[in-house]
Amino acid sequence: MKTKVWLALLALYIVWGSTYLGIKVAIETIPPFLHAGIRFLISGIILVVWQRAAGQQMPTRKQWISTAIIGTLLLLGGNGLVAWAEQFIPSGVAALIIGSMPMFLVITEALRPNGLKPNWQAIVGLLVGFAGIFILVGPAEISGSASKLNPFGVAALLFACLFWSIGSVYSKSADLPKSSLMTTGAQMLMGSIGLFIVSLVTGELSNWDPAGVSMRSIYGLLYLIFVGSLIGFASFGWLLQNAPISLVATYAYVNPIVAVLLGSWLAAEPLEPHIWLATAIIIGSVIFINMTKPKAAH
Repeated sequence: MKTKVWLALLALYIVWGSTYLGIKVAIETIPPFLHAGIRFLISGIILVVWQRAAGQQMPTRKQWISTAIIGTLLLLGGNGLVAWAEQFIPSGVAALIIGSMPMFLVITEALRPNGLKPNWQAIVGLLVGFAGIFILVGPAEISGSASKLNPFGVAALLFACLFWSIGSVYSKSADLPKSSLMTTGAQMLMGSIGLFIVSLVTGELSNWDPAGVSMRSIYGLLYLIFVGSLIGFASFGWLLQNAPISLVATYAYVNPIVAVLLGSWLAAEPLEPHIWLATAIIIGSVIFINMTKPKAAH
């Protein structure tokens, strides 16, 4: 069993860490929201059909509404904004900013009625973590970076963290199917609807030439569908049932490092000293926050 757990964990580390580069490649010739809509529509259909064939019940009407809300927050507000931001931001930097999402979870949970309030250690961790983000994205005079990050791309990534944290907190009390994979598939299907709508509303398709889509982008999209979504979520779902949650949660620390290294090796993204410093600070603060025990509100 230990061998299977570590193989699944290794798959999760590499697969989810590599999706940031996969997005970067896919959106080279496919509009970002459209690519995400296609990705999650196909992945969602496969997961729902698979789970239905395995004997799982289809979501009820109320559960479809819950998965629509969560799918919109996570996949449109979260993943969709990440894809949009990666038009301007290196994939490794995007992964680092998204890696701070547990910090946003702490804040969102604290603001929720009767939510868990962070103790002083968690607050210190939050302050240190946001200092790491500032080092990563702040002015070149402070960060020491030779290049300036697009402020709109950075803002989109921070909003992606916020939407993802809101969706995650909402999902804790939402009425959802018993099967985690059926839930994921339903969220993908419902989230894809929002992604397609935004793609149309923002005019992504007006200047897009489908004939100009490169095989490189197609391979990137296929990788995201069949490896990033299906193998990644299948590994994650299996690990939740067969491994300690504290061990499974380590993917949040490893994924940004994998993304930074892959971005440097395969996409020639610069690895400046401030990126490594920010990596250490952000990941260290997230580990520290996760080690603290928040107190319940009264």
